[in-house]
Amino acid sequence: MESFLPGTASLIDCVDKKLLVVLRDGRNLIGILRSYDQFANLVLQNTLERIIVNDCYGEKERGVFIIRGENVVLLGEVDKDKEQDGYPNLNKVSYEKIKELHEQEIKDKKARELQKQKILLERGFSEEFGDYDLY
Repeated sequence: MESFLPGTASLIDCVDKKLLVVLRDGRNLIGILRSYDQFANLVLQNTLERIIVNDCYGEKERGVFIIRGENVVLLGEVDKDKEQDGYPNLNKVSYEKIKELHEQEIKDKKARELQKQKILLERGFSEEFGDYDLY
């Protein structure tokens, strides 16, 4: 039976491996884990920020990236074989273009949420939390 290390000690197996890290603000970062601490703060090297919107994606090199542990939602090792295959169903576009599409997607989502909130208020429900409560 494989031994299990609780907490951040389990990250020792991930050092010097390529990881995908999803942050609370929705960003996806891909980089090589070089270091971490007891709070799960991470240091990634050769980091790429990848944004996917509908059937398009874009990437931007970020270099060395320090991530505060409380902002990590998900992390996992990147499969090298699948990474080489790329994204056959997605079109690669410039980072500037994907950033525009992503910002528009966020605006559309906020508009839908406001509309939903308005309908709920009209039906007697109390107002929910604001943007400051969202992860």
